[in-house]
Amino acid sequence: MSSIVTFGEIMGRVEAEHGYRFRQTLPGPVKISFAGAEANVAASLAMMGKETQFVTSLPDNPLTHACISFLKSTDVGVDHIRITDTGRFGLYFLETGANQRPSNVIYDRDYTSISMADPASYDWDTIFTDAAWFHISGITPAISLQSARAALESVKKAKEHGVQVSCDLNYRKKLWNWDSECTKKDLARRTMRELLAYVDVVIGNEEDAADVLDIHPKDVDVHAGSLQADSYISVAQEVKRQFPNVRLISFTLRESISASHNNWGAMIYDTTTKEVSFAPQQDGIYKPYEIRNIVDRVGGGDSFSAGLIYALLDEQLSAPEQAVAYAAAASCLCHSIHGDMNYSSTEEILRLMHGNSSGRVVR
Repeated sequence: MSSIVTFGEIMGRVEAEHGYRFRQTLPGPVKISFAGAEANVAASLAMMGKETQFVTSLPDNPLTHACISFLKSTDVGVDHIRITDTGRFGLYFLETGANQRPSNVIYDRDYTSISMADPASYDWDTIFTDAAWFHISGITPAISLQSARAALESVKKAKEHGVQVSCDLNYRKKLWNWDSECTKKDLARRTMRELLAYVDVVIGNEEDAADVLDIHPKDVDVHAGSLQADSYISVAQEVKRQFPNVRLISFTLRESISASHNNWGAMIYDTTTKEVSFAPQQDGIYKPYEIRNIVDRVGGGDSFSAGLIYALLDEQLSAPEQAVAYAAAASCLCHSIHGDMNYSSTEEILRLMHGNSSGRVVR
């Protein structure tokens, strides 16, 4: 089986439990798990039965050993994780929001091993041997100049080996701090434009196209909790105009009524046929999933990326309209699971995709 390769940083996720704020719970117990965009994608795909390899750099210490044991428990391949004496293990701290209070993420990832790794230290020729797909996100080049250079080299090498490349734009305004001579958005736009020249499938959300590519959908106010799904067709067409190499463009469509209540769906644009598909649908009309009691929304976009990659590599689901329906269902289910990673099976995703959304007990 050909593997799916992902490249990025995995961190310790430190969170206050039960929706507490850190001022309420510290000093006191917190929950620590492992998470990171590309690792989340690899784990979700592995749980769907795909062979995966996660590439990163980590320090030689007990946290790394625990992290690698965890990745192995999810069936993620760890053959190409670099263990180094340089740098530290990254962390992010999460206060989970509820109702009108949004979730809040605090990053602690300066001087991490991946941020300091020499781009030439990754053996991409070996990594991409027998690889079928490569996935990266805009978070990896946002970490440091070194990781940005490694990200660019990774997509170049993937294309040399004939590997399909997907990229989730994933703009993080708390990152992109490594060039003080320009703004964060200008740095992201300059860096990502160079990387996107080697990408086949572009994935984003309601804000990424504006923040990373300076392409703005009309009639969309993400902070008002509403959007016009059709507005993203023109955005996708403009992405194709600027990046002729792109084959598919997919946007998740999130309407944030509150931190606990979102409407969720997605669209995909096939640049070859110029056809657009929305999911989910009811009687041929786009009707988003209504997620009224979110357990955890962090990692929802990563579960969408994983679902889309899985479907595009599956003979029965590879048509764009089927792929986006599968990915939307996968990411909808991820909102019901605590933690960054989607522990949903292919069977569960297909069940929701085909309309079984009642939540009744399966006996």
